[in-house]
Amino acid sequence: MIAANNKLADKTGIPLSLLWGYVGILIFMMGDGMETGWLSPYLKAQGMTLEQNATLFTAYGITVAVSAWFSGVLAEGFGPKKTMLAGLLLYLAGTTGFVGYGLAQLNFPVMIITYALRGFGYPLFAYSFMVWIAYQSPKEKLGRAVGWFWFVFTGGLNVLGAFYSSWAIKSLGYINTLWSSVFWVLIGACCALLLNKATFKTGSNGNEAGSKARELLKGLTIVQEEPKVLIGGIVRIINTTAQFAFPVFLPMYMERHGFNTTTWLQIWGSIFTSNIIFNLIFGFVGDRLGWRNTIMWFGGIGCAITTLALYYVPQAAPGNFTVVLAAGILWGACLAGYVPLSALVPSLVKKDKGAAIAILNLGAGLPVFVGPALVGLSFSAVGEEGIIWILAVLYFISALLTKFITLPDNAKTLHHVKRDSATLETTI
Repeated sequence: MIAANNKLADKTGIPLSLLWGYVGILIFMMGDGMETGWLSPYLKAQGMTLEQNATLFTAYGITVAVSAWFSGVLAEGFGPKKTMLAGLLLYLAGTTGFVGYGLAQLNFPVMIITYALRGFGYPLFAYSFMVWIAYQSPKEKLGRAVGWFWFVFTGGLNVLGAFYSSWAIKSLGYINTLWSSVFWVLIGACCALLLNKATFKTGSNGNEAGSKARELLKGLTIVQEEPKVLIGGIVRIINTTAQFAFPVFLPMYMERHGFNTTTWLQIWGSIFTSNIIFNLIFGFVGDRLGWRNTIMWFGGIGCAITTLALYYVPQAAPGNFTVVLAAGILWGACLAGYVPLSALVPSLVKKDKGAAIAILNLGAGLPVFVGPALVGLSFSAVGEEGIIWILAVLYFISALLTKFITLPDNAKTLHHVKRDSATLETTI
């Protein structure tokens, strides 16, 4: 049985010791992400303006970005389990205040404060687990291991959350749907923190206060020591900026072209069903064709083209579910082209991988702020079409920037670096 499990782990790229952690991330993110596709139109129906919605999501995004920035080094300094537990507690506190007080009374200042508090939660929980993966996975399978991470992360946040909400808002109502998120988050936390028995070891002594302070400082200085890490962080920001900009305005745009909230949630869920499937595919593709090439062509160029399609196709085929769904599925697939970035950037440094991952985590967190802020600042000036073109141009820029994120000797993956070095040593 053990041999069969090890063989399965070898083929899939999942570190077997972390399996329950992956399950926990999936369920936790389902609870966290269930309002993503409908909160903005719901609040608009309650009398809030699009600019107010953008402000709310921007405040949330700021705390997500801060939390994401420190999650990597906190996980390396204090251990992933303690950092993940802190994220769970902050999420529960923020959700209680947001749903129980702010949203129930439509008290906008309270909504901003509590939703922002909630934003500290999921990066500490989910992104800390990424550090665990980086240390636990064999380097030649790291692309696949992080591909599985983004599979469960996105599968929970944008797939299960969306499909569950399309049922729950009809059966439970909007407010009770949000309360039900607490149940799912607790189930996910039990899997990741209690059933997951894996240990975490680094070369540093995490019990020393000075060591922890140095780890936090590394999250700021790593970009000076290795500028390519900074470029990787910028590319990571561009990666999902559209993902967090779209929910602010795209549901209302789709409604004007024949798609109500429930139908849009089904499209949104299907988009990220495609995305999580291709998260796995591009994990394998990146390990074989090269991490940088996969990011540039499938991620940057692919997303630029399909972002425009996602806007113009509903105009060409209003109310045509199949055609619009196809455009969305293509965008979701191309979005997964950035998956190898999570293997490429930590591989730029020989040590302090937690600091390099902190930059990636910041890049993953900032879009939650940048996306809504972009909509809030640009909507009145350029409208929906202008925002779409801004997002498409950003994707083209990310492809150009990726060209400069090179491993030693322009190797395709870290595995190729090691293999080429071994060959050279043998020759000598």
